[in-house]
Amino acid sequence: MHIPDGYLDFTVSAATYALAGFYYLAGFKLKKMSMGPGEVSEATALAALIFVAQMLSWPIPGGTSLHFVGGALAGILTGPFKGSIVMAIVLLVQALVFHDGGITALGANIINMAVVDVWVGYITYKSILRVLSGRVGVSKASFVGGFLGGWLGLTVAGIVCGVEIGLSPAFPYGVFITVPVMGGWHAVLGVVEGLVTGLVVYYLKLRHPEVVAS
Repeated sequence: MHIPDGYLDFTVSAATYALAGFYYLAGFKLKKMSMGPGEVSEATALAALIFVAQMLSWPIPGGTSLHFVGGALAGILTGPFKGSIVMAIVLLVQALVFHDGGITALGANIINMAVVDVWVGYITYKSILRVLSGRVGVSKASFVGGFLGGWLGLTVAGIVCGVEIGLSPAFPYGVFITVPVMGGWHAVLGVVEGLVTGLVVYYLKLRHPEVVAS
């Protein structure tokens, strides 16, 4: 999922940086967010967990790479905007310190993993919870919502990544290759990410419901 330097041309790189910057500026202005000590500790621990999970990566011919992301889990546990901040911190450290993901592609990586994955996963989870809670109970609905949120969030993020690199003249493959490759492989890995997300949310909703964002 991480796009390295050299995959995006200047236009796509600048556009994704602008979109990512607008998202965070608008979010801070609208939310006027503050975090208590407990929330900071939770966000830090979550960022560390996601950082470690993303270290396991496989290259994809015709795409970038395949790895766990954790954006849906971050959104479900902390809320979508705080989840976006957690993910952005992880991606920034990876790019600047570990050279995992290019600096010129940081805007695109943030959009894919810190915005798209987080929001798609969160909205899917909340929608499933609203529909199923009264029928199967909150805990079971949380598992289903977490599973579908984790799977769909990763899959859509992979598709968006495929569009970005496929539209960039700097990348040797077009969207008719990059989108199916990125979307298809991430849909497969998304089953595992969905199971992990669903099980974590299910356990926390059952034992520590205060940890899961309302």
